Amino acid sequence: MAQHAHSEIIGMQPEANWITRAPTLKRKAILLAKVQDEAGHGLYLYAAAETLGVTRQTLYELLLAGKQKYSSIFNYPTLSWADIGAIGWLVDGAAIVNQVPLCRCSYGPYARAMIRICKEESFHQRQGYEILYTLSHGTPAQKAMAQDAVDRWWYPSLAMFGPPDTESTHSERSMAWKIKRFGNDELRQRFVDMCVPQAAVLDLTIPDPALRWNADRGGYDFTPPDYAELMAVVRGNGPCNRQRMAHRRQAYEDGAWVREAAAAYAAKRREPVHA
Repeated sequence: MAQHAHSEIIGMQPEANWITRAPTLKRKAILLAKVQDEAGHGLYLYAAAETLGVTRQTLYELLLAGKQKYSSIFNYPTLSWADIGAIGWLVDGAAIVNQVPLCRCSYGPYARAMIRICKEESFHQRQGYEILYTLSHGTPAQKAMAQDAVDRWWYPSLAMFGPPDTESTHSERSMAWKIKRFGNDELRQRFVDMCVPQAAVLDLTIPDPALRWNADRGGYDFTPPDYAELMAVVRGNGPCNRQRMAHRRQAYEDGAWVREAAAAYAAKRREPVHA
């Protein structure tokens, strides 16, 4: 839960990068709402984690000290407006495939938080898909920008499901405890099978020459992501790892006065009132 909460907060950064550069006021308002939703998701998940007896402050400190992780997908840069569409369609789409089963996981506070989060993530996916549809049916330059974004985000999105089941460190235990209900490989296959017809509607190409329907399996054969790259990013060697954490540490330091003021106000409210 802590890693999930951290991911929601860190995940605000790549998209917030485009708030001031959104092409229209409508697009800006939608993106602002989406980034605000991500902050709310972090809040729900930190609150769920606190039911296990850990404080939010402790979780913050573990993240800032590098002792807890966040999703590797947020260590890639957003180079164009089309990246915002690709994040919505692919990254949020992968998150939905991963997270909908968590709505029925064995730990109640986590499951209840996920119900609302998944509803909002479905909006985020539609927002990204609509951005890509508009671009892919626009000018040749706009379509090329959309295709470039899909080319760069496809394999990192596949990697969001984690390593193969045979190499996963925590999947077996998580499934035994019924936190996870499906393996990484099954969820990754669901995601690919979902994206192929959607890409056809977008008139964009999934960047995998090996992608083809397998009638025997009832699913698409596809090229797996580069798991060595995934592990390198997890270890802190991705394109934006240092930038993301530097930004988070600075934000934490800049917000110290707010936390101090809130704590002082709460302490004052607890003082007895004398007539």
